[in-house]
Amino acid sequence: MQTISRRLADRKVAKFQKNIARRGSVPETTVKKGNDYPVGPIVLGFFIFVVIGSSLFQIIRTATSAGMA
Repeated sequence: MQTISRRLADRKVAKFQKNIARRGSVPETTVKKGNDYPVGPIVLGFFIFVVIGSSLFQIIRTATSAGMA
């Protein structure tokens, strides 16, 4: 007759052994494809527009204020 803790230990060992047998066999559907972007092209375009626009504005503002100072 087995005690409760021994039965639980046997169950955990069996589950662990089953996981060891399946290790490394990853289905192809979970493999991530490399052509997916984290953001859309519209958001990326808007971000580039804001960054380049603000840098140009800063350059123009610095160039015009340099003559006054």
